[in-house]
Amino acid sequence: MRHLIVYAHPNPDSLNRHLLDTVTSLLVQQGHEVVVRDLNQQNFNPVLSLEDIAGLYRGVVGADIQAEQNHVAWAGCITFIYPIWWTGMPAIMKGYIDRVFSYGFAYRYDEGIQKGLLQDKEAVIINTQGKSHAAYAASGMDKALVLTSDQGIFAYCGFRIREHFFFENADRAGAEQVQQWTGDIAQHYAIHHLQTN
Repeated sequence: MRHLIVYAHPNPDSLNRHLLDTVTSLLVQQGHEVVVRDLNQQNFNPVLSLEDIAGLYRGVVGADIQAEQNHVAWAGCITFIYPIWWTGMPAIMKGYIDRVFSYGFAYRYDEGIQKGLLQDKEAVIINTQGKSHAAYAASGMDKALVLTSDQGIFAYCGFRIREHFFFENADRAGAEQVQQWTGDIAQHYAIHHLQTN
C-alpha cells in the first residue's frame, strides 16, 4: 500500500519524532511505499492567503499546494502525527488542513449537500497530550477532540478512520511507557498489514 505520513513537531528529539521513526520503519519493513512530509522541516507555509481563497472555487491552487495534494492523491493511507497543543493541532498542521484539503479536492457541495472526496483513503491519527485521559474526560475535552478532528475534518473529507491514538501525560512518559506505546502502534500496523495481504 502507498502510505503518506504528515508530521508536525519542530523538535527532532521529541517523542513525536520517535513515533514518526517507529511508523516509518514499520511500514518500510512491511514492504509498503512510504512518503513522509515533515511540515516543520520543509518550512510549510500554513497561512491561507487571500490568493488561496480566491482560487478555491475556481479549482486553482499554488504549486506548493499542488505538490501536497499530489502526495495525498497518491496515498491509500495517511498517518497524521502531531501533539495536542491548546486542545488542538499545532498551527502548521491546521494550516496544512486549511490549504491542502481545499474545496474541489477534499470536499465539495452538490446541490447544497456536502460530499467528501477522499473516500478511497484511510487515516490513522497519532497524538501526544500533556494531560491525562481522566482529566480530558472530566471536562468533555476527549469527546471534543474526536469530534473536531475525526468528524469535523477527516470523516468530513471522506477518510475511513482506522485508528486514533491519544498518548497521555506524554511530557512525563518514561521509557517503559514509550515502549508500550511503540508496541501499540506496531500491533496496529501489523494487524492491518495481515488484513490487506
